[in-house]
Amino acid sequence: MSFSTQAPLPLAYFASLVESDDSLPLLEAAAALAQADDERLDLQAVLTLVDSMLAKLKRRVAADTSTLNKLRTLNSYFYKELGFGAAVNDYYSPANSYMHHVLASRRGIPISLAVLWLELAQGLGLNARGVGFPGHFLMKVTLPKGQVVIDPMTGASLSREDLLERLEPFRRKSGLEGDFEMPLGLYLQAASGREILLRMCRNLKEIHAANGDAQAVVSITDRALVLAPDGLADRRDRGLALAELGRTAEAMADLQRYLQSADDAYDRDAIADVLAQLRRVGH
Repeated sequence: MSFSTQAPLPLAYFASLVESDDSLPLLEAAAALAQADDERLDLQAVLTLVDSMLAKLKRRVAADTSTLNKLRTLNSYFYKELGFGAAVNDYYSPANSYMHHVLASRRGIPISLAVLWLELAQGLGLNARGVGFPGHFLMKVTLPKGQVVIDPMTGASLSREDLLERLEPFRRKSGLEGDFEMPLGLYLQAASGREILLRMCRNLKEIHAANGDAQAVVSITDRALVLAPDGLADRRDRGLALAELGRTAEAMADLQRYLQSADDAYDRDAIADVLAQLRRVGH
């Protein structure tokens, strides 16, 4: 009997990382998203660098350090000493979602900065979670006297008033005002690792689509569909990108599955037209 020593393909490796919600390694899986762009990326180098950051941080925290002082030490180290912060220039570059780039540049978007911060926070023993807040990913930490919500871009604590102000455009756009208004707490529920990764994938999908990079759309949407196989919009978007690449049979399979499940979709007729055109091309 012979055994292969060949490393698994990046998509298969990503699938193995996210197979179980109970043991999902968020940082490694988030870093692995960049293999959709560069299959040769060294994930171990990313993990080793973050491990060294955490080791340095732990040396500054005594065993009896209070939760609040742990949080203050982490924020001082992450934002002031290491200089992590918002990617002001070229905010919509895919690099701002790739963990190895964020580590090198110290610049990212809220969700990528949060993934790094959460890894360090949880390594310190803090009860820290990500929050899938509309429009701007947040973090929260449980303290002895309550909960603090934090902006990943700056480390600043956000008051109830701050949060309501940030939420207002989303509520207005979605018609969730007045009788339809939902309590603030519903927007502050902890996001699972799978939900965080899915949000990262969909951010990247939008960026690649805006850049007209159909191959990149397919690669990142492959990962979104590993995370959530029933994601209809993802399947539609991958089908359209596959069609653009001339991969007609695969495109037809995705679009057909979309139409079978999306009975009330606003774009059902448009997608049916695309599918009909692909069938003509394929015969």
